[in-house]
Amino acid sequence: MNPNEYLLEISYRVNYRTRIVSSLSEIGQAAWDGLLATQADANPFLSFAFLHALHESGCASAKTGWQPQFLTLWRDDRLDAAMPLYLKNHSYGEYVFDWAWADAYRRNGLEYYPKLLSAIPFTPVSGSRLLARDADSETALITALRTLQDGNDVSSTHILYPPEAQAKRLEDSGYMLRSGVQFHWLNEGYADFDAFLSTLERKKSKNIRAERRKVREAGIDFRHVPGIEATEADWRFFKRCYDRTYAEHYSTPYLNLDFFKRIGATMPENLLLIVAQRNGKAIASSLLVHTEQTLYGRYWGALEQVPCLHFETAYYQPLEFCIARGIACFEGGAQGEHKMARGFLPQKTWSAHWLAHPAFADAIERFLAQESGGIDSYIDELNDHTPFRTR
Repeated sequence: MNPNEYLLEISYRVNYRTRIVSSLSEIGQAAWDGLLATQADANPFLSFAFLHALHESGCASAKTGWQPQFLTLWRDDRLDAAMPLYLKNHSYGEYVFDWAWADAYRRNGLEYYPKLLSAIPFTPVSGSRLLARDADSETALITALRTLQDGNDVSSTHILYPPEAQAKRLEDSGYMLRSGVQFHWLNEGYADFDAFLSTLERKKSKNIRAERRKVREAGIDFRHVPGIEATEADWRFFKRCYDRTYAEHYSTPYLNLDFFKRIGATMPENLLLIVAQRNGKAIASSLLVHTEQTLYGRYWGALEQVPCLHFETAYYQPLEFCIARGIACFEGGAQGEHKMARGFLPQKTWSAHWLAHPAFADAIERFLAQESGGIDSYIDELNDHTPFRTR
């Protein structure tokens, strides 16, 4: 038997063959996307095209500290369940921060890395982490995960941004839950951007109009480039903008041009580039991922500093796209209370955690209980300051 395969007997009805997969090529696009099609809360970031591009481009690989160890369950030749899973030797690119936990381990002479992480690299978007065809295979997947973590020299397991229902099932299986906050815009069937502005408090709508006017008066207009129409030049320009954003924050970009070109070729129907230009010369760009129901804000950058250009390119142009397409939700990405002034509302996110060391597990459980109360209070406070007019 392959050392990365074993039989998992979950019930008297089903024996699953479990495989640890280091490349999605071992599964194949048809099998992976076929399983994904059975999930109610799947999104493009879970697709074979997106994940395979991350791996094959080298952005998420053993060399960068993201060693794929995808957990898969098979029934005969059918993929019945799977979990995107990585062996990590750092905590970069996760957006659920555990640096303090790692530092506490270090100060006590313990190793925090390697750890197991179920997440979409560099992508703080909620979605299924327990990809399963039915309740039995989901139960089997959780059992297989516990068997894997117990049988390997890892400090911990972390499942980031699962939907709430999956988070609760993980909690029932012994994982500790952690909550966070993101800001999402919801489409109430607005006829146009002005109709949306009319629902905001007067001061906020006035500020948005002023910000948009500054960009127009700077002589800037915009091209919306669907992924299917994006050229090599478009992707190269976007990458320059993306790199500039990281340079301004004195950090190293996670993603390379090969990755962007790969997703441009394999999932163009889910991509939108927004390009800001002055006198026909491109000066800024944002990249968004979308389905018929949801728009996901991802990356942005500018080669020139223009007042309010960020808001226009990364928020207002995408909002107009949502309204025109009837897209129900715009997920603006991680963090950012400033989004509330632009009509985005707080939404709770989840993560689930297991730690092997009993004393640290106990300490972190107490910490998470306190943190959870603070998050709930924070969301309540934010909701008390809604940007919308009182109806």
